[in-house]
Amino acid sequence: MTPRVTLAVAVRVLTQLRRDHRTLAMLLVLPCLLQVLLWWIFDSTPLVFDRIGPALLAIFPFFVMFLVTSITTLRERSSGTLERLFTLPMGRLDFLCGYALAFGAVAAVQAALASGVAAGLLDLDVEGPLVLLIVVGVADAVLGTALGLFVSAFARTEFQAVQFLPAVVVPQILLCGLILPRDHLPPVLEAVANVLPLTYAVDAMEQLATTSGTGQVWRDVGIVAAFAIAALALGAVTLRRRTD
Repeated sequence: MTPRVTLAVAVRVLTQLRRDHRTLAMLLVLPCLLQVLLWWIFDSTPLVFDRIGPALLAIFPFFVMFLVTSITTLRERSSGTLERLFTLPMGRLDFLCGYALAFGAVAAVQAALASGVAAGLLDLDVEGPLVLLIVVGVADAVLGTALGLFVSAFARTEFQAVQFLPAVVVPQILLCGLILPRDHLPPVLEAVANVLPLTYAVDAMEQLATTSGTGQVWRDVGIVAAFAIAALALGAVTLRRRTD
C-alpha cells in the first residue's frame, strides 16, 4: 500500500461525492432526519427515546455507510472503472483504504451533525464528552464502510448488494440490544450477539449516555476498529476487478 496512492483514491471519492448531491444528502442529512422522526414518534414517552437514542446514533452511520459503500463499489466494478484504475500502479489495499479514508472523513461530519442534533436539538442525555461521541460515530461509520466494501465482492448487481442488508445488517440490529437487552435474549442468541461488531458500537454509545467514564468506551471502539480492519483485509483478498 502506498500512502500517496491511497490519498489520491480518497480525494477522487470525495470529489465524486461532492458532485452527487443526493448521496451526500443521504449521508449527512438522513441520519439527522431519522433521529428527529423517532423523537417525534416518542414525544409522549421521552424516556423511550432516551433509551434507544444512543443505540440509534451507532446504528444509523453503520447502516447508511454500508448501503452507500456496497452499491458504489459495485457500480465502479460493473462500469469497468475499477478495472481501468487497476491498470495504474494501485493495489487493492490502496483502493479499499482510500474508500475507507474518504467515507471516514464524511463520517466525521455525519457524526458531528447527528450528535449535535441528538444532544442539542433533541435533548438526548449524554454524560460523556461530545468529542468521544463523534469518535464512536466515526468508528461505526468506518465499520459500515469496511463491511460494505467486503460484501460488494460477492454481488453481481446493485440489487444483489442491497440483498446483503437483511443478511449482514439486520441481524446485528436485532441482536445489538436495541429491541431487547442482550442479557434477556436466549443464551444462544446472546452468544451470537457478543461476537457481532455492532454490539460493541451500541455499547460504546450507551456507555457515553449513562456515565462520564471513558475506559470501557475506548475498549469498545478498539474492538469496532479491529472488526473494520479485518473486513478491509478480507475485502482486499476477495475484491474483483470487474463483474463477470
